Amino acid sequence: MSQSEINTEWQPSARPLTCQDFKTLVLSSLGGTLEFYDFVIYALYIDTIVKPLFLPHTLSPLTLDLFAWGIFAAGYLVRPVGGIIMAHFGDKVGRKKMFTLSVAMMALPTFIIGILPTYDMIGIFAPLLLLVMRMLQGAAIGGEMPGAWVFIAEHVPKQRYGLGVGTLTSGITGGILLGFIVTIIIDLCFTKQNILDYAWRIPFIIGGIFGIISVYLRRFLSETPIFKELAVRKAIEKNIPVVTVLQKHKTACVIVALLTWSLSTAIMVGILITPGRIVGGMYHFTNLDWRVGGCIAALTLTIGCVISGWLEDKLGTTKTVVITWGGLAITSIYFYSSLSPEISLTQLYWTWAAFGLFIGAIAMTPIIGTRTFPPAIRYSGLSFSYNLAYALFSAFTPTLTIYLLSPEHLLGQYSYLGAGLYISFVALIAIAVGFYPLAKQGWNSNSGH
Repeated sequence: MSQSEINTEWQPSARPLTCQDFKTLVLSSLGGTLEFYDFVIYALYIDTIVKPLFLPHTLSPLTLDLFAWGIFAAGYLVRPVGGIIMAHFGDKVGRKKMFTLSVAMMALPTFIIGILPTYDMIGIFAPLLLLVMRMLQGAAIGGEMPGAWVFIAEHVPKQRYGLGVGTLTSGITGGILLGFIVTIIIDLCFTKQNILDYAWRIPFIIGGIFGIISVYLRRFLSETPIFKELAVRKAIEKNIPVVTVLQKHKTACVIVALLTWSLSTAIMVGILITPGRIVGGMYHFTNLDWRVGGCIAALTLTIGCVISGWLEDKLGTTKTVVITWGGLAITSIYFYSSLSPEISLTQLYWTWAAFGLFIGAIAMTPIIGTRTFPPAIRYSGLSFSYNLAYALFSAFTPTLTIYLLSPEHLLGQYSYLGAGLYISFVALIAIAVGFYPLAKQGWNSNSGH
């Protein structure tokens, strides 16, 4: 097989890491941090801002929860639309252009949320406008994350593939960490009334500025070597890429969809719902206490993503999914079973840190998913299956989690374990997927898989 043929497999050949590789990783990861911050800052303000300022006060607590998290989930429901469109052009005209467009599309709605009038000012139009902005954010993030993973997968050398994708994923999840840090600063610098009056707007306005910075940073990135070679060899997909995905790569789509269920549940339940809704709402910790805990979990999550990628390069896929997702299944049960109003902050933070570290198993989703598709339709294949699955599972995950946490429903007296059991369940699914040949080996031109 010639060098040209090798380079158009699912990843570049083995070679030493270069200064350009480090530059690409740093700029891509930082851009992902700033964009994902824009997307998740809403979730960190659901209980303290969205419910009291953007929804009618006459609604019951359960209805408020469902509406507030429903608006959050709407951002995920439109992800497939934005993802498919941007991935189509990413496979046709280049990864870099769409990689830059996605972050530009995120900046504007984030800034607009920061200046939106509240329910007391314009009534029902307030939540409706918030919903529209969340949908625009969802369309942007739909193209960002698959595009980022493909971009890095086609830049880093073969023996550093896992570490490269894991590091980028840690950069993206770093947006959650940045969100917690900003909200903690807001809590420390302003009174609760000041926050409700005006200070809540600051993180969103800052997010819009972050978006502009991200666009600027991505000007310094270069197109991926694999896409350049596809263009030179005139091997760019001639048909509509997503049609080819559906016709020839159904197994890869199922693999990505199942892993996305695991990833979306771990992030949405473990990182976004748990701090305010469970630790703050069910166990009555103060805003500052649960924000600090969430910040710790987000920090160890970013570390865990890098560790997962490093383990993938050293141990291979099967052993890594057993260690990472298996560890998450265990620590999730332990974390939620240890929660109580009497738990000390020290114990809370240590158990939360361990839980967050194993949530870093989510890096295995893009590590496995990106390599299951051939280069010509890789962006479309990953984006279609990932975003469609994310939209599907995120649509019911908040509602299902709230249902499982209610003592009046399925789990009864064991409802306090509801979130942990759900996360453990999807972790076991991820482990099972890790044993499948296509998940372990990736696509190759000889077998067609």
